[in-house]
Formats: sequence, C-alpha cells, structure tokens
Amino acid sequence: APRAVVAVVPGEGLAALCAEAGATVVTARPGEPPAAGELAQAVRRARAPEVVLLPNDADLRHTAAAAAAQARAEGVRVAVIPTRSPVQGLAALAVHEPGRSFDEDVVAMTSAAGATRYAELAVAERQAWTMAGVCQAGDMLGLIDGDVAVIGDGLAGTAQTVLDRMLAAGGELVTLVLGADVPGDVAELLERHVREGHFAVDTVVYRGGQPGVPLIIGIE
Repeated sequence: APRAVVAVVPGEGLAALCAEAGATVVTARPGEPPAAGELAQAVRRARAPEVVLLPNDADLRHTAAAAAAQARAEGVRVAVIPTRSPVQGLAALAVHEPGRSFDEDVVAMTSAAGATRYAELAVAERQAWTMAGVCQAGDMLGLIDGDVAVIGDGLAGTAQTVLDRMLAAGGELVTLVLGADVPGDVAELLERHVREGHFAVDTVVYRGGQPGVPLIIGIE
C-alpha cells in the first residue's frame, strides 16, 4: 500500500477493531509501554513509503517521535499525530483516506483527533490529592482530558457524571470503549442515559478489552 497507519492500542478488542480498519497494530501491555524500536519495527512491518503513526497515549509522545526519526532515516515518510487516547486514534482512523495527498490526510486525521475530547474511568490505588479533591483507595475516578474531574463510588454513576459534564459543552457522537470484565449492561445504562438526557447525540459501543481502565469515553 502507498500509505499505512500504525496504531498503538491497549486492548485486544481495540487491536482487532483497528486491524479491521486496515491499521498495523501495536498492542500495549499493562505497565510495559512499547519502546521506540518496537514502534519503528511496526512501521517497517507496514511496508509502505508513507506512514501515519497514532501513539494514542500522551506518555508515548517522545517514544513515537524517536520511532519516526528511525523510520525517516530509513527512507520512510512518517507523520506522528499526537493522539492522547485510543478514542482520538479511532476518530483519526475513521477519516483516513489514502487517496488524498499525504499532507491533506495528516491534516484531516489531526483535526478529527483534536476535535475528540476524551475521558477515562479508573480505580484509585491509594489516597491522594486530585483536581477534584481527596480520593481514597478504591474510589472511582473520572479523568477528563487527563485530569481527575470526578470522584465517585461506582462505575456507572461516575461515568454518567463525566458524560454530563463533557456533553454540557456540546457533542454529536459518544464513543464508549469497555474494558476487560465490564458487563454489557453498563453500556446499555449509559446509552440510555445519553439518549434520555442529551438530544440528538448518538452513541457507539466497542468492547475494547483494555486491562486496568474499565471505561474510555470519547466525545466528538
């Protein structure tokens, strides 16, 4: 192919979804972020003269840049789109069009990623100070764009609060990515919450299978 996309994702479900969309996938393991050499090898594996790299994690920004530099030294044209969450990567991948010029494709993918706000639900491991106050071990944390915005005591209730805060600023599409072992009825509850409380907002659900992060939310 003249152009390929390499995407880093945290779960088998997301990996399958991105692979189905044509991306070369690097599956991130819990506590073991991929090294620059692993990403550079994925760029080689894509076997394309032009590659768009989606790190999908703010902490992989420098790693992705180093991998891109390695690939460019080998003659591959590489652009790194600064996606900070898998849902931003999904948005970028959705508008990827190999028929466009490389620059136009990168601009469109970057714009789609930038227009997607993201949140994560995670369980607090210890007592800590956060932007939303003091959390205790076991609390459910709602992180919006990387900062703790909500402290709750259950996945569904905390997610509803996060969704309401994010949709207060507007939105047309909600993406819910379920983590490993999260029951499907949580997604049904959140879909109903969006449908009943926010007019003309669509919801799409993916079984991401990511460990350690029970829910990832994207708002486009």
